[in-house]
Amino acid sequence: MIDDFLAGDLSDVEEAVRKAAATEITPRYRQLAAHEIVEKSGPHDLVTTADRNAEEHLTASLTALLPGSVVVGEEAVHADPSVYEALKGDAPVWIVDPVDGTRQFVRGEPGFCTLVALALHGEVLASWTYAPVLEEMAIAVRGGGARLNGTPIRSGSPAPGAVLEVAMSHPDYTTPDQKRALLGLNVPGVEGRPCGSAGLEYLSVARGALDAVAFSWENAWDHAAGLLLVSEAGGTHVTVAGDKFRIAGGNTLPFTAARDAATAGRIRDLLRGQ
Repeated sequence: MIDDFLAGDLSDVEEAVRKAAATEITPRYRQLAAHEIVEKSGPHDLVTTADRNAEEHLTASLTALLPGSVVVGEEAVHADPSVYEALKGDAPVWIVDPVDGTRQFVRGEPGFCTLVALALHGEVLASWTYAPVLEEMAIAVRGGGARLNGTPIRSGSPAPGAVLEVAMSHPDYTTPDQKRALLGLNVPGVEGRPCGSAGLEYLSVARGALDAVAFSWENAWDHAAGLLLVSEAGGTHVTVAGDKFRIAGGNTLPFTAARDAATAGRIRDLLRGQ
């Protein structure tokens, strides 16, 4: 069933993502009322009416496109953490972050996106990264490459001797050990900065505009779409333990995704303190 779906015309998925954003997100861009913004775990973890409504919209439309599929969405998991277990099940799973970069969205900045990935048995098979204000739609299909607004993209490799630019986790999201590991990136030849929308940072790596990302959390909705996008553009990812990042969890953190294997290896070694 899943093979037939992926071999077919996936434009319906793209249209579903665009419609959810047009219906529930962009009308609220720079129009949010105070009561439509709620803190979850703290001031850096926000949810808005746009997040909730867009996830509900996508849950209905995506499961209709692929009967028998289920959704693991950020807001559904916040309400019921057991929903996350579907990533380990036998049904195809749509992994949804309705508004990735909610803080940017709340501030009225354009750097946010909607992330959708389709996975089965812990393997991401296709992904959609849509930044409606920036008018960017990046799509990746396993074994089929990565495209941005219909044009193939490749991550390439950093120029020899160039300073590596790395986007990394916000300190508030790290344990003390993870924070020390991320601070280990502050060496000559590497320029670290806090990340914005994870999805858009992954897109920057995939298109060769950013050398690497380093993250200390493993929520699948933040990473599934971007990791496939980077991989299909020619990049790679690795945890500090030397393993590939697993969307179902159980990773040794932090981890990095980078434009090429050499860059990923260098960032991994720095995260290890080597």
